[in-house]
Amino acid sequence: MMGMNSPTHTPRIALVGDRSPHVRSHVRIPLLLDALAERDGLVLDAYWIPTADAEALGAVRRFDAVWLLPGSPYVSEAGALAAIRTAREDGIPFLGTCAGFQHALIEYARDVCGLERAAHAENDPSADPDDLLIAPLACSLVGHEGVVRVTPGSRAEKALGAERTTERYHCNYGFDNRHLDTLGAHGLRFTGVDEEGGIRIAELPSHPFFLATLFQPELAGDGTRPHPLIRALATAATEHARGELAVKAPTYAGAGAL
Repeated sequence: MMGMNSPTHTPRIALVGDRSPHVRSHVRIPLLLDALAERDGLVLDAYWIPTADAEALGAVRRFDAVWLLPGSPYVSEAGALAAIRTAREDGIPFLGTCAGFQHALIEYARDVCGLERAAHAENDPSADPDDLLIAPLACSLVGHEGVVRVTPGSRAEKALGAERTTERYHCNYGFDNRHLDTLGAHGLRFTGVDEEGGIRIAELPSHPFFLATLFQPELAGDGTRPHPLIRALATAATEHARGELAVKAPTYAGAGAL
C-alpha cells in the first residue's frame, strides 16, 4: 500500500517518444507500469505521445508527469523540446532518460541560458563544434554498465538512497563539459558523474521534480522491480494529481558539479 491519501484522479503520465518494438526501453514500459502498481501501489494512467504530436501547443499540459524516453533521433526534435519546456515551466514532474537527458540539456541551454544555437551532434552533424552541447562520446556506451557517483543531499541521491550506483547505458552521445559553467550559472545542477567526471545526472532544484539521466533506469534488472528514479517519478506524479506537489529544494553538499 502507498500509505497516502488517494489522488483526485488516476495520475496521468505522458510517455513522449516514437514508440518502437525495436527499442528495448520502450518494450520495458508496460512491465514497469505493472510493477509500480503491484509492488508500490503507484497506479499511473499512461499515454504514449509521439514527438510529432508533442509539438502541439499544450500537448502535455494536462498530465501529472512527463517522461521523455530514449529512441533518438526523434521524429521531431521540436516536439521533444516542447514537451520538456512545458514540464519545466508548468512544474510538471519530468524525467528524461538517455536521449531525454540530452534534449533536456538542449532545451535548458536554448530557452534559459540563451544559447540559441546549442546543438546535438546526432541531429545536426554539420553544426559548428563550438555550438555542440551534445557531442559524440569518446567511447560508445551502447550496452555498457558503469558506476555513477551522486551528489550527497541531491534529489537524485535521496531517490536512490545511495551516493554510488551502477547503471546501464545505450548511447553514443553525451554532454560537452565545456558548457557546464554556463548551465550551472543558470540554475541547473549536475549531480551524478561517472568515474572520469562525465556528466550522468542533471536536476533542477527550483522545480518540484525535474531529473535527467544519461543512463537508462528502465533497463535496470529484469523490469519486475522499478528503479528508484522511476518510482520517484511515479510518486511525484501521484502528489501532482493530489495537488500537493511543491518545490522541496535539496540541500547539496558542495556547489556545482561533482
